Amino acid sequence: MRYFIEAVKGLGITSRHFFVNMYYHTLRFFHLSSKKGETVTIQYPEERRETFPRVRLRHRLLEREDGRLRCVACYMCATACPAECIYIEAEEDPDHPLEKRPKQFIIDLGKCAYCGFCVEACPEDALRMDVHIPELSEYNKDDLIYDIEKLTKW
Repeated sequence: MRYFIEAVKGLGITSRHFFVNMYYHTLRFFHLSSKKGETVTIQYPEERRETFPRVRLRHRLLEREDGRLRCVACYMCATACPAECIYIEAEEDPDHPLEKRPKQFIIDLGKCAYCGFCVEACPEDALRMDVHIPELSEYNKDDLIYDIEKLTKW
């Protein structure tokens, strides 16, 4: 009997939220109310949600003063990534024969957990997640695959 009462309480709360939001959406649909904040629903992309200043989402590869990438293709970020969304292919740097550089550096943001382990693991401070939030939503999942050009372009 106790479980039945709890289920009825839960259905009551859900129904109340549904009908209150439906009322406000109907008013907004017929242009009878234009106040913002009446419902929890955000009308994306016309309305944008405010992000917290500490949120770090956008991956970025940093460059040295001479224009070369800081990344030395050590695979530490790919090893630390729990989602296994980082792919690196290394090659020798022709200008500096003792160093490696990434021939390919790919991050699949569709798989990324945004945990920041890759940033913490990088010994060269070549990979960062910045607070500048670009539009990360895409219509095609292939557009969420970031290569070196997308990661260095800001």
